[in-house]
Amino acid sequence: MSRIRWTKVFVFLLCLVPELLLVWDWHKDALGPNPAENIIHTNGNWTIHFLLITLCVTPLRRLLGIPSLIQFRRMLGLFAFFYGSLHLMSYLWLDQFFDWAGIWKDIYKRPFITVGFGAWLLMVPLALTSTAWSIRKLGGKRWRVLHRLIYFSALGGVIHFYWLVKSDVRRPLLYGGILLVLMLYRGVVWRMKAA
Repeated sequence: MSRIRWTKVFVFLLCLVPELLLVWDWHKDALGPNPAENIIHTNGNWTIHFLLITLCVTPLRRLLGIPSLIQFRRMLGLFAFFYGSLHLMSYLWLDQFFDWAGIWKDIYKRPFITVGFGAWLLMVPLALTSTAWSIRKLGGKRWRVLHRLIYFSALGGVIHFYWLVKSDVRRPLLYGGILLVLMLYRGVVWRMKAA
């Protein structure tokens, strides 16, 4: 295997570490007084982390002059979807026990759940079109336009987190600040290209 392939394997395993640690804590009964809430929040946090890490790939590739970083973007984006799906599933299962009437009532009472679900939905077409075949089928230009949905998904994730915590909003504001910097960078690049 080439060095880049070994690096991909290492990054893949590294991306699984948060979930493996969560499973280990569950096995050791070390998830605290509210295990369900711990699982839901941990998966949600890592969803935002991976969304922001994915958005960091292009700026870092250009600023550091490391073109090969682009080869990790798809994997990181899929891990954002992976953790987002676990976040959603753990809410449906561990918090609501698939009580759909209760889920709809919860959505009505707590709008942050609606925003979070919308952010996850925006990731679905990105995950489904992450293959080289999809790029060929859609064409590079249309594929790039579609994958700009990640910006809205990340924004929805930040809003979802901000509305969830209510009191201590330092972390969602930090995530929002990182997202803003990444968007400003892209805005400058697009402006320079247009000029």
